[in-house]
Amino acid sequence: MSDLMMFLMGAVAVLLSVTLMLRFVGFKAQKPQDYANGGPEFDIRTHLNGPLIMEGVLYGPMGRVTSRFVAEAHGSWEGNKGYLVENFQFDSGTKQKREWFLTSKNDGTFEAEAPDVVGVGQGTQMGSAIELKYRIKLADAAGGHELDTTDWMYMLDNGTIVNRSQMRKFGIKVAELVATVRRVDA
Repeated sequence: MSDLMMFLMGAVAVLLSVTLMLRFVGFKAQKPQDYANGGPEFDIRTHLNGPLIMEGVLYGPMGRVTSRFVAEAHGSWEGNKGYLVENFQFDSGTKQKREWFLTSKNDGTFEAEAPDVVGVGQGTQMGSAIELKYRIKLADAAGGHELDTTDWMYMLDNGTIVNRSQMRKFGIKVAELVATVRRVDA
């Protein structure tokens, strides 16, 4: 067997191994069913309602913190229809307002729409966690790229929510967000 053929077979084996590892290990391997039992019950109509404070960091493609933020948010619900507005203040001085329109269904799934979301995001809440998948279109100032985004939110016993999101382009992770979401006591 030639050296070139051995090299190609080795490259294919490594690519296959990495693909399988990414699919069955780590962030992308999670399923809502993994969180069905144990921990406090997470209901977006309850826990994303009223005044909220969010604090977090954004990581770039090299895994280093590229930005920090604090956001004041407010959620309101009428039946299964929700509206969540987030006002971000980034460490660069940049401000951003995001508005989410949420529709909770009786089977534990929900839909999420926002002006910078392409189409409709699909979410599942089960047990102590929520998974939301959507495609976000970045502002023109940020390149205007469309990124496939997966948000995971995990409910802690004290009511704090930990949010971890990954954004991908062509399947390659280009950014990650880690934040806490806490209710603001009146």
